[in-house]
Amino acid sequence: MNHNANTSPLPTKPGKKSSSAKQPTKKDSREPWYVYMVRCSDETIYTGITNDIGKRVDKHNTGKGAKYTKSRGPVILLASWKYENKSAASKAEHSYKRLSRASKARLIDLTNS
Repeated sequence: MNHNANTSPLPTKPGKKSSSAKQPTKKDSREPWYVYMVRCSDETIYTGITNDIGKRVDKHNTGKGAKYTKSRGPVILLASWKYENKSAASKAEHSYKRLSRASKARLIDLTNS
């Protein structure tokens, strides 16, 4: 049997869009996005993106954030960087995640000085 990842075993109506996919709005494209770094309770540094830092940190601290931080809370916000849109923030996040722990610490120090 040939399984194609793009096919669903459930029937769908032609032209009906999935309700789980959020459609972008003009407001979404204008609002700034942020890359942030938090220190977890085990002293690791987690990097993520959001359009609302306060809400995101609260989610991490209530166990409803990223899978990584669920068992490592509470978290403390160390630094954040503002970007024009989600795409730019996502690209920056990818770069920041590739940094060594020491490089992340230097970046955080430079940002907070």
